[in-house]
Amino acid sequence: MLIFNELRKHGRLAARRHPMYEKNKFAKALGYIMAVFWAGYLIFFGITFAFAFADMAPNREPYQVMNAGALVFILAIDFLLRIPFQKTPTQEVKPYLLLPVKRNRIIDFLLIRSGLSLFNLVWMFLFVPFSALTITKFFGIWGVIAYLIGIWLLILVNNYWYLLCRTLINERIWWILLPIVVYAGIGCLLFIPKDSFLFYFFMDLGDGYIEGSILYFIGTLLVIVLLWYMNRRIMSGLIYVELAKVDDVRIKHVSEYKFFERYGEIGEYMRLELKMLLRNRRCKSSLRSIAIIVVAFSLALSFSSVYDGKFMTTFICVYNFAAFGMIILSQLMSFEGNYLDGLMSRKESIMNLLKAKYYVYTIGEIIPFILMIPAIAMNKLSLLGAFAWFFYTTGVIYFCFFQLAVYNKQTIPLNEKLTGRQSNSAIQMVINFGSFGIPLILYSVLTAFLSPNTTYIILLLTGIAFTLASPLWIRNVYLRFMQRRYENMAGFRDSRQ
Repeated sequence: MLIFNELRKHGRLAARRHPMYEKNKFAKALGYIMAVFWAGYLIFFGITFAFAFADMAPNREPYQVMNAGALVFILAIDFLLRIPFQKTPTQEVKPYLLLPVKRNRIIDFLLIRSGLSLFNLVWMFLFVPFSALTITKFFGIWGVIAYLIGIWLLILVNNYWYLLCRTLINERIWWILLPIVVYAGIGCLLFIPKDSFLFYFFMDLGDGYIEGSILYFIGTLLVIVLLWYMNRRIMSGLIYVELAKVDDVRIKHVSEYKFFERYGEIGEYMRLELKMLLRNRRCKSSLRSIAIIVVAFSLALSFSSVYDGKFMTTFICVYNFAAFGMIILSQLMSFEGNYLDGLMSRKESIMNLLKAKYYVYTIGEIIPFILMIPAIAMNKLSLLGAFAWFFYTTGVIYFCFFQLAVYNKQTIPLNEKLTGRQSNSAIQMVINFGSFGIPLILYSVLTAFLSPNTTYIILLLTGIAFTLASPLWIRNVYLRFMQRRYENMAGFRDSRQ
């Protein structure tokens, strides 16, 4: 127990000594405000589901409808939301491996910290009001408590399942097939048979939680223990593989992207950005993972009726367009922290670097737009809506992400993953949540008073205005960065490994 307390103490000290500690305090305050807002949003959905499910299936209780149908989709959404917002446990491991401390104890601490994360309690804002309205009258308060404990255990299963998949995917991109096959199999078992046994399985599972059946709780705990053990074994092996740093010395042809030479210095920085994304291990694995998710979402929207609702269509559009920014642009300038001293030796180089980054990621938004053309052809999404979200992303959302260039001052290793430091700061989390959540809320509010086409026109005009004004706000970001350059450069130097 002493080792766990000591590691917690080290974690708190690391947070206080973080180069972005002062900005994190302000961002945490904003994060708390946004958390309250999202809590209210989930409470609203919980109350709405309680009454909607009662009308949807008069011969079933609302909690049975939730367990049989909606619970699976909530767990799937929870898995997807963890991709941009939750990283694998990445505390500084190297110093502890040099000390007489068992590596499994360090990994156990990381897994415990992940399980006790407040992120695993977010969905309680939905399930608490829902269960209070639907379960109390039949099973009393103890039934509600037992049900909530069961739901929390399922969220923990989802947490360790995500960590397992993310760790394997970071090591070999082909492991992305594991969650795809699992969720595709669940979808087939749910919708292809006329009377799927999975509906009854999840309904019985929920009923078992409510009734306090010890067998259901033990079964869920065994799944958690199994996933814990698998994560522990895999992370333990990969840590030493990463520390060994066995380089691939195979000779292969690599493109030099010479067509960028015609665009001068900005073209050189565009070439540098592409090389960083496509050659460095950390960037490449993140880019591949999110690309596969975007492709899967686009195919599901185009050729499946599961996501035909307005909310899910909007969710997928925002996710597809904003995902690359949430993964890469939230770390703006942090990757360059490895070699920022060289960049600062040239006049106006940072200005051209920011412009190059904006051009690369704006052009990159054409990829999700093309992937959603089948959905447009099948009338799942309007052409106006696709253009609206395209320009809203390149305008408003990218405007928010580029503000992080001023405040990010922690260097992120380009190749290390499990042994690297925690790279997400509070202000990055706030920007990520805002860029993903605010468009959904804004769309819902506008469509409540206006027609969908009018809403899309407003979003389109707003996005075009911010896109056309990009030279102005990029220059503003550059000037603010230069005012803080010595503070930021000190932070980048201190956090290099």
